[in-house]
Amino acid sequence: MASPTARILLVDDEERFRTTMGKLLRKRGFAVEEAGSAHEALVRVQQGDVDVIVLDVKMPGMDGIQALAKIKTLDPLPEVIILTGHANVDAAVEIMRLGGYEYLLKPCPIDDLVVKIEGALEKKKAREKVLRA
Repeated sequence: MASPTARILLVDDEERFRTTMGKLLRKRGFAVEEAGSAHEALVRVQQGDVDVIVLDVKMPGMDGIQALAKIKTLDPLPEVIILTGHANVDAAVEIMRLGGYEYLLKPCPIDDLVVKIEGALEKKKAREKVLRA
């Protein structure tokens, strides 16, 4: 079970997906905030207190890869898990190059996503510990 203090930002332009995934993650003990666009996500990241960002690739305006690059310049600490409906090796390579934690295909089983979020939380905590030392 996730720590209740684990703060997840769920970013997807599809409201139904966000609502459903948000409910499933909350049931597993995560504190979840939702954003309907990359711009909303960037505003939220600037406010701080985000542990893991679950980010869709295909969104109007700014896509998830562009958003990832901006997020990492605003705050390099949150881990970013990218979700996409279309497998693309070039996109996966770019996501990893920009500092993304994981690249998952939609629809992603909730249990698989939870495992990735927990791994991302561990990585973030380890990095915070190093920075404090």
